[in-house]
Amino acid sequence: MGNEQKENSNKYSIIIPTYNERLNIALLVYLIFKHLPNVNFEIIVVDDGSPDGTQDIVKQLQSVYGEDRILLRARPKKLGLGTAYIHGLKHASGNFVVIMDADLSHHPKYLPNFIKKQMETGADIVTGTRYVKGGGVHGWNLMRKLTSRGANVLAQTLLWPGVSDLTGSFRLYRKSVLEDVIGSCVSKGYVFQMEMIVRATRKGYNIAEVPITFVDRVYGSSKLGGSEIVEYLKGLVYLLLTT
Repeated sequence: MGNEQKENSNKYSIIIPTYNERLNIALLVYLIFKHLPNVNFEIIVVDDGSPDGTQDIVKQLQSVYGEDRILLRARPKKLGLGTAYIHGLKHASGNFVVIMDADLSHHPKYLPNFIKKQMETGADIVTGTRYVKGGGVHGWNLMRKLTSRGANVLAQTLLWPGVSDLTGSFRLYRKSVLEDVIGSCVSKGYVFQMEMIVRATRKGYNIAEVPITFVDRVYGSSKLGGSEIVEYLKGLVYLLLTT
């Protein structure tokens, strides 16, 4: 019972960056409400000027769930993932912040596990991992699986962060920790998630992991291509030299 009361005393700000996610955002929001029935949370949608009408759908969702539960904090154009989190963070009223993708690759059914794990361990960060027992990837071809796994092994070997999934972007942060870590990050795009976790490790923050199954995006096109892999390798070298 004490645990339940403690859980209810926390507030969770769920930051979701969007760009052309009109087909996904309503289902994602529905699933978050479904899986967190007894949790105090708000959803902050940071939309980068989507031309597909994502913002119109978010406004409709606000009329259903309330503007205090769904906050639309739009930006005029695509300005990068890292700055989207910083922008969302400015509007977050929770003492914990969840970051997740809008494309349904991160299933909200795992959110209770993140919250439970944080409460059990007192962790500063709980990160979803595809690379431990109970985790996995669904819908990727072998090449993409090998690229992702290889990228993680390479980073593990060179950076020793003590975390099994460095490039994942489904995480729960203590708000003060996220503010501290994000302030020292310089990367953009794909490397950003890795830099966040490496810097958090270097700063001595306590990181716990929860197994998740990552599902390749349902609607729309993936934003990961060859240029991102080049960026990743450049970022890896940068982190190796500066942390």
